[in-house]
Parts: sequence; C-alpha cells; structure tokens
Amino acid sequence: MNSSLPQFFARSSQFLQTTLFKVGDEAISLLWLLKLTLAFLTVVGFSMLFKRLLNDRLLLRLGMSQGHREAIATLLSYGAGTLGFILVLQVNGLNLAPLVVTLGGLGIGVGFGLQEITKNLISGLTLLIEGKLQVGDYVEFDSLSGYIKEISLRSTVIRTFDGGDVVVPNSNLTSNRVLNWSYKSLTGKLHLSINVAYDSDPILVTETLLDSAYMEAAVLHDPPPKVIFKGFGDSALEFELWVWVAQIDEGISVRSSLNFILEHNLRQVGLKMPFPQRDLWLRNADILKLNPPQPQEPEASTAAPNATSQPSLPPHSDLPRRSRQSISIRDALRQFPHFNLCSDLHLRELIETGYRKFFAASDVVFTENDLGSHFYLVLSGSVETVVTRLNQSVKVYHPGDVFGEVAIMLNLPYTATAHVLEDTSLFVIHKHSFERLLRLHPALAETFTQEMTKEKELYQGIRQQLQDLGLLGMTEHKHRFTDWVQERLKGIFAAGAPIA
Repeated sequence: MNSSLPQFFARSSQFLQTTLFKVGDEAISLLWLLKLTLAFLTVVGFSMLFKRLLNDRLLLRLGMSQGHREAIATLLSYGAGTLGFILVLQVNGLNLAPLVVTLGGLGIGVGFGLQEITKNLISGLTLLIEGKLQVGDYVEFDSLSGYIKEISLRSTVIRTFDGGDVVVPNSNLTSNRVLNWSYKSLTGKLHLSINVAYDSDPILVTETLLDSAYMEAAVLHDPPPKVIFKGFGDSALEFELWVWVAQIDEGISVRSSLNFILEHNLRQVGLKMPFPQRDLWLRNADILKLNPPQPQEPEASTAAPNATSQPSLPPHSDLPRRSRQSISIRDALRQFPHFNLCSDLHLRELIETGYRKFFAASDVVFTENDLGSHFYLVLSGSVETVVTRLNQSVKVYHPGDVFGEVAIMLNLPYTATAHVLEDTSLFVIHKHSFERLLRLHPALAETFTQEMTKEKELYQGIRQQLQDLGLLGMTEHKHRFTDWVQERLKGIFAAGAPIA
C-alpha cells in the first residue's frame, strides 16, 4: 500500500507532462494547459479588480461623471487584460511570432463565422471611445426606455422603469437611432393633448391650460409653457399643452400630475371634454308614433322609503383654496386701463406671456434694490409698497392696478419693497416677455407711458433719486417727464420696434 501511492503520483505526473502536440518549439502538455488556464484566470481577476479600483476610487476623486468613469475604466481594464494574456503566453514559453500568420488565416475564417460577434465588439469599442452613450444616461430605443446600466464590448444593459435589465447588442445601438435625453442635459418637453367641446371659448381654454401648467412645481418657467391650437377635430377643438421639465426621466409622473390638475381646472370653469356623437335618422318614425313602446314597471327599491338621495361632492373638492381658479384672467385684464381696448386675440398673447401666482398675507413680492425682473397685475387682494430705509408707505395697489413696470420700462432696480396685505392673486409677467410684448405692440408702450404720467409726482421722486446717484445722463434731467420716459424706453428697446 505504501509503495503504490508514490507509484500513483509518479504515473500521474508522467501523464500530465506527456507531450500532446507542439507549437513551434514549445511542447504542449496537460500540465502546461492547466498552468496557462490558471494564469489566464488570474489575469481576468486582476483586470476586474483594476476596473473596479479605477471606477470607484481613482477616477471618482478626479470628479469625473459616472459615464466617463465607466468608459475609461472599461477600456483600461481591457487593455491591461490583453497585455496580461500576452505576457502569460510569453512567460510560458510560447513564441507568438510564428503564430501571427496562422492566427491571421484563422481570423479570416473566424470573421466569416462570427461576423455578428465581431460587429458587436467593434460597436462596443465605438460606444466606449465616442462617449455619446454613457452609463447612467436615460435613453429611448426601439420602444424601450430606461437607464444605461452597463456598457461592455459585446452588449449594453438597459434598466427599464419596470426594474428589468434588457441586454442589447452594441451593433443595434450604433446602427439605429437612439434618443439620449441625457446627452447635454435632462431638460425636455412634454406634449399633452386636450380636446374640448366646439362651444368652448379658446381664450378661456388657453388661460386654463396655462394656469394648470404653472400649478405643477416640476414645470419650468423658462422656457414658459405654451398652448397650441392644433385644429378642428371631428367632434372637438384640439389643443396641445407644451411644458418643459428639468428631469425628463420623471415625465411620466409629471404628466400624470398635470392630467389630474387639468381635469380639475377644466371642470371648475365648465369646459367639457367631448366624446364622438352620431345622429340617428329613423325611416319609420310614423309607425313608431302609432305604436309607442309601453313603459316598464320600475323595480322595487331596496332603499328606505323616507331616504333622500344626497348629491355627491365633486372630486377634488378638498383642494386648497389657492388652487381654485375662480378669477378669469381675460376678464380681469379688461379692467386694466392698459388693456381695456385690446381684442381677444391680443389678450391671448398677453395671457401666454405670464402666469397667475397666489400670495398669502404678509408675503413679500419683491425687495427694495432688487433688480427689476417681473411686472405684476393685481387680480384680487391688495399689495403695499414701502420704502424700508425711510419706513414710508408709497402706495397700496388694489385689483385693476399694476406695479413693478417702472423698474422694467426704465431698466432700474425696485425702489420699494412690495408686501401682501391679504390673500392676493397676481398675474406675473417676466421682464423678457414684457419687453417682447412692447416691441410687438409699440402702442402699448405709449399707453404705459401715459399711465405713468398720471402719477408723475410719484415717479418724479424716482427721477430725483437717479439724478442724485448720477444715473441720469447729462441732458436727461432737463427733459419733461414724458420725454424722459420716452428716451429711457428708446434706449432699452433700441433693438426692437420704435416707440410711439
């Protein structure tokens, strides 16, 4: 027994070292193959460890994005792995020089047999080097949407919103169109289609849709929401609401929230979303009149005889008061002397340039010395402007009044602080939108100038402050108030249409 064990090991060693074939001058045996396999597995393990070290430690400290880290780590780990394989072959005595011609011939044959794999490998290198698609990007491709989880040489893994991982061959990504929402930024536009009955007022529809858009916190104010009147459908007026969001990958949630808000607001103002209707013509109407159908006896009710039906409250009746759009912006704008002569079409343009905003009592609208950025119209409630450094009240604004226009029209900071006296609804217009409105309608700038002239005592103080601060030109202080305002407007809107 003791002599048979060494004999077994001797025979096993002899069997493992038996030459199977030769490659050049190197004899290939089972032991040689086992050593080579173990060396290859070691290289693979070190390559994976090297990739993880680069991705999670070294490149992360350099502040690189996840996509760039993944691409660089993948390429460097593949390069290190390839170099490791070559070194392993050289260390094990295999001379690669005689194999170059043989491998070249085999490569042609393998290339024909493995065209798809080769194509995917080249596509993978293209994706990693170009960097147009990176790990973490939100993409849409072939009715599939999700985040890129991993990019390897042969395939790319996309994590869908359902939590599944879809493996896509790289050649499909390089040879087809892919929508990458994350290429520059995640900002994107959502389209919501809304159909309303033919007897609906398009201006009221526009106002309601814009109000609804600004009620959703995820909707951006710049670019502003926009309403498109697409056309006249078979049974409805067709509108489309365009809104921009900062995270387009959250578009499903934002769209759902907007649909809830739209349904509530449309119902509140009495706008109906129609359904297809058909007229039915009867050929034998006279016969039906002679033999009318007999009414059927109603079924016995299981309810108590004295029970009375109570009307059910409409959904969303418990929404906060500030979300109820009870004031029509169009009707309110007609109360302003600046817009009472505007047509519905011009009012629609004005409604599209701004948005409704609610303020609670004691809220601050803007602060003294802030750069003028918005122009405000009071729809309901009241706002007071106060010069804080003098603790002096300037004016209290009520529905039908405007404020903040001086800072925009004269390109000045706000000269007072505006705070809300009670729950107030304001129509807010951004400076850029207001300037564009004045350029398109020069007569409107003249109207504002005339309204400002009516309160020139109030603005003369502003002019005097500018003169004291040296912000007036050498000749501006000699002009009459109206001429001074006109000159300031011409300077601000020199690139636009001439004023007056």
